[in-house]
Amino acid sequence: MADILIVGKDLPDSLDFAEAFVATRKVFGVVRDEGEAGNFEAEGILATTWNRASAISSRSLIIKAETKLEQLDEFVLFFDSYWFGTKFELDRTEDISVAVETMITSFQYFINELMLRLEQRKEPVTVAFVIKTYPSKAELVHSGSKNINLHPTSNIVNAAQQAFIALAENFATLVSDRQYLSVLLAKCDQSNELFGSDKELGKWVKESFGIIEGFKSRQSVKQACSWVKAGGKISNGFTLFK
Repeated sequence: MADILIVGKDLPDSLDFAEAFVATRKVFGVVRDEGEAGNFEAEGILATTWNRASAISSRSLIIKAETKLEQLDEFVLFFDSYWFGTKFELDRTEDISVAVETMITSFQYFINELMLRLEQRKEPVTVAFVIKTYPSKAELVHSGSKNINLHPTSNIVNAAQQAFIALAENFATLVSDRQYLSVLLAKCDQSNELFGSDKELGKWVKESFGIIEGFKSRQSVKQACSWVKAGGKISNGFTLFK
């Protein structure tokens, strides 16, 4: 049975998403404070802290998850632009360094350390990049949206959102020469019915893992680099529909 490590959106804010996996997997997540790590064991979720500004901490996170889990072969990098927007709502100069560490550097460090570890193991693994996108100021202008409930992301959150997308797409190209690697790229924008429910989004990701891992043929690079709309279907041959 596959076990899973989820990073990007911290517990308890990611609890609904993580709970979607606990019936069939052991789940490892991230908490802001080590004292909170034991708060989620009753829900079947193990956790530790992650210093996003440290490559060593990313390596330690992966090792801790491997130690606690029986068969760690699924990973989710979860970027929630709306959630990050609540933390970096304004483009204040004094927040830029922390914002970059939180939303950009952290994922780069984690992916680098993950690939080093996977290269050592060379065991079948599926890595999912899941992003809940939110529009920028320019995107709202171009779309002509009159939805008063839509508040655009700050510049730094939008830049980080684009950086995550680029990281995911470039990571997906690695399937070409790594026989053990499968990749899922999933987008969920504010118009998607799953946007308001992390639990339903998590259920869909779990189902997608099962479909991908059940296919006999491997992904091509083009297929791996294609984004699928959250809630959409994944068909035979890893054809992903936007």
